Amino acid sequence: MENFVLNAILWTFALYGLFELIKQIIYMCTYTNMKADGIYIIIAVKNQEERIEGFLRSSLFKLLYGKEEYVKDIIVADLDSKDKTKEILNKMSLDYECVRVTNWRECKDIIDNINDINN
Repeated sequence: MENFVLNAILWTFALYGLFELIKQIIYMCTYTNMKADGIYIIIAVKNQEERIEGFLRSSLFKLLYGKEEYVKDIIVADLDSKDKTKEILNKMSLDYECVRVTNWRECKDIIDNINDINN
């Protein structure tokens, strides 16, 4: 009986997350100025100083030297990290012009005004 209750709770959270994701996609497609001429990757991070550089460099390698010519920008939103995550991200944004470092509120503004990024 405990397993049934636990599974029911987990499925409820999973469905809620899926619902929130669908709701956010509908919002972005309906109420923002996103253009359909490329892919924008948004990465949210918090306290990931040990992993973020390797993750981002491997992602950039795949994007820059692979067959992903549709990727316009990688937007990294720092969620108030208490470690050196933001410093590492700022250094990487100087090395790669397609990497933009923001906080979550600025990230929302970028999404709302995505047409202005490429102009």
